[in-house]
Amino acid sequence: MDDAHSDDLTPAPTGGLPHVVIVGAGFGGLACAQALGRHPVRVTVVDRHNYHLFVPLLYQVATAGLSPADIAEPIRKVLRRHPRIDVVMGEVIGVDLSGRRVLLAGSGHIAYDQLVLATGSAYTYFGHDDWAAHAPGLKSIADARAIRARVLRGFEQAEISRDADEQRRLTTTVIVGGGPTGVEMAGAIAELANWSLQRDFRNIDPRTATVLLIEAGPRILPAFPEPLADYSRRKLEKLGVTVRTGAPVEEVREDGVVIAGRLCPANVIVWGAGIKASPAAAWIGVPPDRLGRIAVEADLSVAGIERVYAIGDTALSLDESGQPLPALAQVAKQQGLHLGRHLPLLVGDGKAIPPFRFRNRGNTAVVGRSSAIFDFGGGRQMKGWLAWILWALIHVYLLVSFEKRLLVSAQWLWRWATYQRGARLITWDTPSDSDPRAAPSSQPGSEPKIPDHRRI
Repeated sequence: MDDAHSDDLTPAPTGGLPHVVIVGAGFGGLACAQALGRHPVRVTVVDRHNYHLFVPLLYQVATAGLSPADIAEPIRKVLRRHPRIDVVMGEVIGVDLSGRRVLLAGSGHIAYDQLVLATGSAYTYFGHDDWAAHAPGLKSIADARAIRARVLRGFEQAEISRDADEQRRLTTTVIVGGGPTGVEMAGAIAELANWSLQRDFRNIDPRTATVLLIEAGPRILPAFPEPLADYSRRKLEKLGVTVRTGAPVEEVREDGVVIAGRLCPANVIVWGAGIKASPAAAWIGVPPDRLGRIAVEADLSVAGIERVYAIGDTALSLDESGQPLPALAQVAKQQGLHLGRHLPLLVGDGKAIPPFRFRNRGNTAVVGRSSAIFDFGGGRQMKGWLAWILWALIHVYLLVSFEKRLLVSAQWLWRWATYQRGARLITWDTPSDSDPRAAPSSQPGSEPKIPDHRRI
């Protein structure tokens, strides 16, 4: 036994029941815990935060549409009706496979009978990790608040500037990555400038702000059918967003991005161009794929390691045609439910876990006010107003509590009717963060992680 982790922090006696430890309280981890809560097993959920974050709406926090509390719910509150589920707020740093223990930062461990890794993913900067200081990804509440502060402070500084070039830079936002998150961010910032801020300033016209969406590939939204991507581009351009495709970023600097050897000055840079899995593969000593994912069998077990499973963005799970499943919230949630329903039958009656089969519920993205796209697969598509209504209904339904559904619905209705946003606050976590550019980006770990990969 490793003396450095000799303290047993298992929250409650198992009472002879199988003990399942779930690392990560994102979509997959919570779904697995809730399914397990209906069976005679003991469950411990470990996460480094005390809340579950509804990441698909995080971009609305970053653009002053919602407050963090609107899309976050305490994990204990979500799971409180399950008496055999405990929650531990802690950071996992490794797994002792031989001793069947999850190792926590500090000097503690939690013993397990079965282990579920649902630790999510983080953005990757393709070998340029220093870019993160100037171009945060949209992965956490801290990221969203930092981006919101940069955007709003830029307009405040432009208002008192007398230099036209500086005003232009201060009101320029560059979004790197043309996936759903990039598209939603671009449309939301354009709406903020065009409508919510337009009457609040005296020396600048917020409607002249520049929103630049950059995609290295030939078109935005590559995961969607081309007609929907073309529609989205037209809607963004109508909002005033400049869309540049076939334009890989060569450098990210404090004052802007370099594309094709030329500097594009900007005050705000948002990164959404790629993801990598959390370091869970290193914890269990298995070789990850190029995105850091852990290869799993059809039953979601880690190949060659007993009693360990991986789901969501952590897992390299293949569909029936042998292709990797996409990093979507619905994939993680379905995997969590599947494992949570069948794992008790394995440990109780020895029944094998059946192969997981993903049922695609469709992929969606909102493109500005009253407009969205929906790809149901099989050639079935929807766009425009009806798609926007469906997008809103689905996202409200998937919020984890009735209170959040009511609050978000009311705010969306008010925002739609008045064109106003009520969360336009410039805040930082500590006094040393007086410049929002200094706000740290998120680290890989057990927090729910969703860039444009993490769609509904």
